[in-house]
Amino acid sequence: MKEKLAKIKDDALRQIESSDALEKLNEVRVNFLGKKGELTTVLKSMKDVAPEDRPKVGQMVNELRDEIEHVLEQAKTKMEAKARESAMKREVIDVTLPAKRNLIGHRHPNRIVLDEVERIFIGMGYEVVEGPEVEYDYYNFEALNIPADHPAKDEQDTFYVTNDILLRTQTSPVQVRTMEKGKLPIRMIAPGRVFRSDEVDATHSPSFHQIEGMIVDKGITFADLKGTLAQFAKELFGEKTKVKFRPHHFPFTEPSAEVDVSCFKCGGEGCRFCKGSGWIEILGCGMVHPKVLKMSGIDPDIYSGFAFGIGLERITLLKYEIDDMRLLYENDVRFLKQF
Repeated sequence: MKEKLAKIKDDALRQIESSDALEKLNEVRVNFLGKKGELTTVLKSMKDVAPEDRPKVGQMVNELRDEIEHVLEQAKTKMEAKARESAMKREVIDVTLPAKRNLIGHRHPNRIVLDEVERIFIGMGYEVVEGPEVEYDYYNFEALNIPADHPAKDEQDTFYVTNDILLRTQTSPVQVRTMEKGKLPIRMIAPGRVFRSDEVDATHSPSFHQIEGMIVDKGITFADLKGTLAQFAKELFGEKTKVKFRPHHFPFTEPSAEVDVSCFKCGGEGCRFCKGSGWIEILGCGMVHPKVLKMSGIDPDIYSGFAFGIGLERITLLKYEIDDMRLLYENDVRFLKQF
């Protein structure tokens, strides 16, 4: 038995010494110490050993097991250290190099300005309301006092899906849908994408964004409209900003006006930015036409209101002094990362 254990020891040590990978060490462990390994086989054959020799043989087997395990552990430690050293040489890290910056996205300039506009009007007590981009002709035109034969329809009579359904040309249909619900008073803005058959150039696009606002309540006057838009202009462009109202015509408001703000670059003195006039046009507005109120189920003898419409891209271009609207849509990272 002593000779057999000596042979097992020699075989085990030789195989451990010749192993060049952790997998081979594990095979040696299984071959000699596993459930079907050679030492386990010796223990199973103890019944053939004389009773008085069994304690001595058992002790010899256990001592050999401990010795093999110790040698295996030493070989494993050396092998892991060698592998770690090799990996360190392959994967050299220069801690003096600057760290790689993560490319984190941020809001689009249109979104930045829209968030600011929404913040201003929510602070005045308005709510943000959205509606469908694919709209009925009735809500897009007729309910806004633009019948089929009205000249104002020619400029916007564009992307039709059917005779009665089109891509909305303004977000005013959201105002009509809100009025039809009959929950008064109304204080709302309706931002969203609109569509018109415009040629693409530095100031036009077939798809752009509008922010339309409206109030309907008892006793609303043009003075309320002027005060609201003056406060909006000051918060968006600066405390010293002034507003100027010029008479205009819109089918869905009466009286109507175009609104200019004093140039925030030159303070109204005249510069290249405002083309020497000292003023910059930003939106259209007016008192909601009594006929529009009546078609939406609101009594114009009791209620009145005002409405306004702002081109989001227009004020984005003004606020950030961008000279070409197409830059907002081209997804050029060199442009967008400036914001």
